[in-house]
Amino acid sequence: MTIDASACPVIGVVLAIRGSVVDVRCHARLPRIFTVLRAGEQDALVEVMAHLDATSVRGVSLTSTQGLARGMLVRDSGGPLLAPVGPSIIGRMFDVFGATSDGGPPLGEVTWRSVHQAPPALTQRATTTQVFATGIKAIDALVPLERGGKAGLFGGAGVGKTVLLTEMIHNMVTHQQGLSIFCGIGERLREGEELYREMQKAGVLPSMVMVFGQMNEPPGCRFRVGHAALTMAEYLRDEQHRDVLLLVDNIFRFIQAGMEVSGLLGQMPSRLGYQSTMATELAALEERIANTAHGAITSIQAVYVPADDLTDPAAVHVFSHLSASIVLSRQRASEGLYPAIDLLHSNSKMATPGIIGARHYALASRMRQTLAQYADLKDIIAMLGLEQLSPEDRLVVGRARRLERFLTQPFSATEAFSSIPGKQVSLLDTLDGCERILADEFAHYPEEALYMIGAINEAVDKARITVDAAASSSPPSPPSPPPSPPSPPAPPAPLSPPSHLSKPTKSTPPSLPPGASPPEAHGSMTTRAATPSAGAALARTVEAAPAPAPAPIPAAAVATAAGAAP
Repeated sequence: MTIDASACPVIGVVLAIRGSVVDVRCHARLPRIFTVLRAGEQDALVEVMAHLDATSVRGVSLTSTQGLARGMLVRDSGGPLLAPVGPSIIGRMFDVFGATSDGGPPLGEVTWRSVHQAPPALTQRATTTQVFATGIKAIDALVPLERGGKAGLFGGAGVGKTVLLTEMIHNMVTHQQGLSIFCGIGERLREGEELYREMQKAGVLPSMVMVFGQMNEPPGCRFRVGHAALTMAEYLRDEQHRDVLLLVDNIFRFIQAGMEVSGLLGQMPSRLGYQSTMATELAALEERIANTAHGAITSIQAVYVPADDLTDPAAVHVFSHLSASIVLSRQRASEGLYPAIDLLHSNSKMATPGIIGARHYALASRMRQTLAQYADLKDIIAMLGLEQLSPEDRLVVGRARRLERFLTQPFSATEAFSSIPGKQVSLLDTLDGCERILADEFAHYPEEALYMIGAINEAVDKARITVDAAASSSPPSPPSPPPSPPSPPAPPAPLSPPSHLSKPTKSTPPSLPPGASPPEAHGSMTTRAATPSAGAALARTVEAAPAPAPAPIPAAAVATAAGAAP
């Protein structure tokens, strides 16, 4: 909101400047808490945070204090920080002060509303509980989200939090005809610019609002950008009666900015350096996200976990406000299983039979049991190998690995990098696929056929394509030689006369090369032995053995030979 500084009354002068903290001495009355003051010639914006005494206040600068000096005049803007609301805010990008930063035309008819709003009363909140469908298989099957609830994405750097948020924006706008607000707290300028271009290319920008507090801005600015985005979301819910998906990236930066502000104000820190008022500040923001009779604000918040430690005080305090916790695993990301959701550590308060139904609850329980058994068997497989498992355990491992690959999914947000079209899968198709996998219907399919697909029926087509591609890529086998012609039958051997009728012939021994010893005759009565005693015993045994009896001569052969004799 552009306000003429000359129209603001002068209330005092700058007393002291310490980084982003500015002390102001007032001439007459003291401004209220959260009032925005304008200090110096550069019109620096200072939000009043505390009254020091009867004439002095302390505030945190929302802009840079460079050039500000003691004794400069301070003017009262007359109210707190304001955010624009109205139909013309849809499709635009704003900063914390409500100024557009997308280079578009000036805003149309808007009204300005304070960013400090009270949460809706209990009498205005809806009492019904509904499931918020995301179109992402792993979330809808095992971690169902609540419509009007809050879900957290827990994970370290580089595990896919921003990609998952971007995909949810795409699914919300393209398939549910809802509105989305993206709140970037402590975002890098590069990430905000890339997100804007991706949303514009996907065609979902006309149905979303983007509010950014950049990483290089003062902590007071980053601390208030979440309140500004929530003010816009409340307008769309209460005035436009629309369902709003509020995505916050990253809620840890909000806590971190509050920690910086607390330290600048001189407050005593608590455990690990966090501000002592962290629980109060976080609750003031989170409790405004609610489901009313007019509409619902469903919030999905990325939570950076320092050093992947889920016991960090910031992560613990965020946990207490969430209805679902989605934990992203670096191990699964290293295996290429995206979205890298830890299926065992993620949980949801919606996963009860009374909300999601008996079939969904029973199927989710079987899936978790199978995945837990596989996790217990991983150490045995690593040490002894899969072959050492019992047949029942091998079946469990096969089901779990196929479940893990079926719950991967190509995203529209990563289509430019993976060249795989994004898929959105309904809850019925997801449950049907998981049920068929647990029934071993796809036990004979390769695991790759279930990787990065949508519905389960795509596995059949993918397996067929894989087999055809493997067959076409293998070299052709050489042709077999033609069969050889059958050999002619051997002529019958001539009938030899009996041995007692034929004349003995004198055999001539074959000639031997010079220096060669004659070979021993086959069937000799003596055998050369390794030792003399063994050879002698063997020779006596052979000599004592009876000679074999001659074979009987057929009578017809005898008669023929007798007739032929002279």
